[in-house]
Amino acid sequence: MGDTALEAVLRRDRAVVTAALVVITVLAWAYVLWLAADMVMPVTPASDSAAGDMAGMDMSNMSGMDMGGKDMSGNDMGGMDMSAAMEPGLRAWATADFAFIFTMWAVMMVGMMTPSVAPMLLLYAGVGRKALADGSPIASTAWFFTGYLVVWVAFSIVATGAQWLLARLALLNASMATDSAVLGGLVLIAAGLYQWAPIKGVCLRQCQAPIAFLASHGGFRTTAPGALRLGIDHGAYCLGCCWALMALLFVGGVMNVLWIAGIAILVLLEKMIPTGQLIPRLSGALMAAIGVWLVFPPL
Repeated sequence: MGDTALEAVLRRDRAVVTAALVVITVLAWAYVLWLAADMVMPVTPASDSAAGDMAGMDMSNMSGMDMGGKDMSGNDMGGMDMSAAMEPGLRAWATADFAFIFTMWAVMMVGMMTPSVAPMLLLYAGVGRKALADGSPIASTAWFFTGYLVVWVAFSIVATGAQWLLARLALLNASMATDSAVLGGLVLIAAGLYQWAPIKGVCLRQCQAPIAFLASHGGFRTTAPGALRLGIDHGAYCLGCCWALMALLFVGGVMNVLWIAGIAILVLLEKMIPTGQLIPRLSGALMAAIGVWLVFPPL
């Protein structure tokens, strides 16, 4: 294959991979936006099972109910705080709720992290096509991407468990954000300090330089299991770089679309703009400062 033909093929492959990544990202964000508009979060009930049974009821059906503790017929309901019982998200988690919240986290991670791994995938696809033309093919880009996503799916399991625990301790509201200024401040301080941690720098350098990552991990793989493992390795560095930022979702709200977008943009800027540690350290200092202000508010 001539150089001109090869260049044309490489451009086509990059266009195909880019289009696929855009579609995946758009679908993931569409799902997140749908959830943000319609989802009712399951949380552990603060009172008795009656409150749990009444969670998730349509607020529009409350017009005939007296919030003073009586039903529509005027019968006394024992002083139950109906406004609390009707608050979205007061019921206990069932198995289906765990599956639902896990799916939410997994899709959200795909939407947030796919743009930042695009340079690596485009590099992989380009080299893969050239290797095929030279008669020494490497494993498909899809295997590498699958390995990368496996890491974030595993993280989603942990995030689901963390959300369940916070809900169990009554530390999350219906929008899946903490109501505790102290807890929110401590999470911000921890995330801010992690932005300055040496391990953050090590992981970020691997994410910022795909070629350096490949050189330090033995290059491309010719087998599917090898490419899958390489993707897992890259995902692990990405997780090491970004997990503390994902914890901030519990501060601003797991379904706060603007908050999600802000974190995704910060992740993208850290990886794509060649400023070394500047962006993480500036953002980390800001996070820590806001966290201190929340924990120790001025009088």
